[in-house]
Amino acid sequence: MKNSFIPFGKPYIGNEEIKFITKVIKSKWIGSGPITEKFEKKFKNYKKSKYALSVNSCTAALHLSLIYCGIGYNDEVITTPMTFASTINSIILSGAKPVLADIDPNNFNIDPTQIEKKITKRTKAILIVHLAGLPCDMTSIMKIVKKYKLKLIEDCAHSIESKYQNKHVGNFGDTGCFSFYTTKNLTTGEGGMIICNKDSIYKKTRVARLHGLSKDAWKRYLPESVKTPIKFQHYDVTEIGLKYNMIDINAAMGIVQLKKLENSWKKRKKIFELYKKKVASLPIKTQNFVGKDIKHAYHLFLIVLDKNKN
Repeated sequence: MKNSFIPFGKPYIGNEEIKFITKVIKSKWIGSGPITEKFEKKFKNYKKSKYALSVNSCTAALHLSLIYCGIGYNDEVITTPMTFASTINSIILSGAKPVLADIDPNNFNIDPTQIEKKITKRTKAILIVHLAGLPCDMTSIMKIVKKYKLKLIEDCAHSIESKYQNKHVGNFGDTGCFSFYTTKNLTTGEGGMIICNKDSIYKKTRVARLHGLSKDAWKRYLPESVKTPIKFQHYDVTEIGLKYNMIDINAAMGIVQLKKLENSWKKRKKIFELYKKKVASLPIKTQNFVGKDIKHAYHLFLIVLDKNKN
């Protein structure tokens, strides 16, 4: 037996991340603050969305999205069975019932024809997952959303770089939810992001991610490291909130990682194509897609045993 093994995933972290994190620690402000806001601005510019709100995980992003899309008790949310537990957990935590629509066996993403079969009077939303970085069939899904007047939440945990017909995923639905976990294409150790283009969702979610406070600690009183400190400002609790905020230590890593993202994507694309070539003769199926209208994030290389091949 070999002593070495291939790790599932390890973060691509260099000296630049370490230097920036050290700088944040030395500033004596390590909670949510100016670096977090800077990361949000850079991320929304990258994704070409109106708003970006940092949170501490994609699970938090999904949970908040469901709540502020008005999903609650007795509602049904259609989603895919081919996903991580947090997708389903978030639906249950919002008080709704998850309804599973099967996948397309060719690309492993949710099958739009199966979505329509699952719609009932209680269906309020569809929660799609762009699995492994491959965008779902957004043309068909958007037709269903408009036809039945449903909310759409995009789980983009695997698909930071992904595009469908030259449009960044996450911008099709009411919200797009991203993961920056250790194994993701962009990592902050732990973390996530919500993007949206609706003022109503942004305003409520921004407050709810931090206990429902009208002002976070940075906004209430700027520390001595800032040249022009302002007088203390009191806060109000305006929403029922949760502790879902990102902090500046994580955001510092995210800012550096974002700069590397496209170069890293090019490297993963080459590795992905090499894998596909090497396994072509094996009795397996891979995610089937044509790259003309989509940009795959190449987060995972998925394989399934093919019984039709000897």
